[in-house]
Amino acid sequence: MDGLMQNVPLTVDRILDHAAGWHGAREIVSRDAEGRVTRATYAAIRADAKRVSNALAAEGIKVGDRVATMAWNGARHLAAWYGAAGMGAVLHTLNPRLFLEQIAYIANHAGDRLLLADPATADLVEQLLLQVPSIEKVIFFCDRASLPQTGFPAIAFDDWIAGQSTEYRWGGFDENTACGLCYTSGTTGNPKGVLYSHRSNYVHALMTLQRDALALSARDCVLLVVPMYHANAWGVVYSAPAVGAKLVLPGQRMDGESIYNLIEDEGVTYSAAVPTVWQMLLQYMQEKGKRFSTLERVTIGGSACPESIIRAFRDDYGVDVIQGWGMTETSPLGTVSVPNASVAAKPEPEQMAYRLKQGRLLCGLEMKLVDDAGNRLPHDGKTPGRLMIKGPTIARAYFGGEGGDVLDAEGFFDTGDVSTIDAEGYMQITDRAKDVVKSGGEWISSIEIENIAMGHPAVANAAVVGVSHPKWDERPILLCELKAGAAATADDLKAFLEGKIARWWMPDDVLFVERIPLGPTGKIDKKAIRAGLEDYELPFDAAR
Repeated sequence: MDGLMQNVPLTVDRILDHAAGWHGAREIVSRDAEGRVTRATYAAIRADAKRVSNALAAEGIKVGDRVATMAWNGARHLAAWYGAAGMGAVLHTLNPRLFLEQIAYIANHAGDRLLLADPATADLVEQLLLQVPSIEKVIFFCDRASLPQTGFPAIAFDDWIAGQSTEYRWGGFDENTACGLCYTSGTTGNPKGVLYSHRSNYVHALMTLQRDALALSARDCVLLVVPMYHANAWGVVYSAPAVGAKLVLPGQRMDGESIYNLIEDEGVTYSAAVPTVWQMLLQYMQEKGKRFSTLERVTIGGSACPESIIRAFRDDYGVDVIQGWGMTETSPLGTVSVPNASVAAKPEPEQMAYRLKQGRLLCGLEMKLVDDAGNRLPHDGKTPGRLMIKGPTIARAYFGGEGGDVLDAEGFFDTGDVSTIDAEGYMQITDRAKDVVKSGGEWISSIEIENIAMGHPAVANAAVVGVSHPKWDERPILLCELKAGAAATADDLKAFLEGKIARWWMPDDVLFVERIPLGPTGKIDKKAIRAGLEDYELPFDAAR
């Protein structure tokens, strides 16, 4: 027997329709590369998005065709996002911080037909067009006066949509229709495409709006620091409009001063970014003696959050830190570290241990730990295993069939993370499977050592990798990037770690580097670190 409810497809165009219809005057603020701030509304963005749909249709774009963007966060980008998805095209976000060869591979693999790009990427686009013959047209996110001079035909976004009707019938297709395409970072091989459906994006937005998730509301002002080209923009391009939150889009200027000024000027109450961005912001505020007047909470994801950042936000500035975990293949949010009733009743020092974990599952998802043979492992908070996840917002395959069958016999996706899950249901990443240090048959968590080392007052960033050892197979070494004007020795760092980690976890060496290499999404690039250590040998004493 069927239920007697209306069957309305969950397509993302309905989210912007809702925002424009019921929060139409709510502001969307954009800042360009020169620092100029422009203001729009949800009603205006929907009108432009409809113009985009008509312009795409005039170019011959049909349901399922891939339309690429290569740009930072801005109102034009948002209009293109919804305009493409609303008509049934697949919005494919390209990361301009990748190498040209990577971008070309991704665009060719996706079969992108059109490219909408930031004017700052004009030189990159010119090189890209030589390698991606499927791209038929380039539109730059700007007005005619700001159109870059190029050696190829291009048109300004404002001219491209000018004269197009603000009427277009969105939807009309199945909710399982492809909506967006985002590629993994490709740190262990070629990038792989994750193809989101309208339904998965809609359901993800509802999941993240829970009180124990991002908890966004119509009263919030949201600063979307995480790039729109990264992991589905963490779903905020859907969740913020769904509740009518004011949305602030910062462009490409991510330094501490620029982020701080936007927070204060626009009355930001909530923001989301990777730890490196928050480190820059906190360092700027500490140096300049700045305070927040409106910011209430931030979500930190992309990599594990050091305790020093959580404490600085909370103790120094009264800002709550919500640590989240996810990946491109999980839409991306999978767990959030907010206290449940049992944890909230514990003394503050005990609560911190849980805040440092990646958190508890969102409703609708399932999670398990397995060993290398696929056997389930206990959720005792001690036994590490491969983290597996399942649910309506989790990838079941990669675009084009890359990687083959990615699900186990029970339909779980292997995240590639090594984790523990405790009795309260809190998951904690101990390492990426490819990054875990295996010493004497036991696993050492590089992430835990890094986060503790980050608490040293002289350390700006830290990374741990395993190096070959004649007896133990691998041993950890610690690389430290010091804060400007700070000094520390290897003995200082080891003394700081003493008593905070198991003795056999103690790094065999500490190297001080000018800069810890970061990947295009702000994560530590351990592939680059290992490449730079090809000729490194452990000190003689450490090799015993």
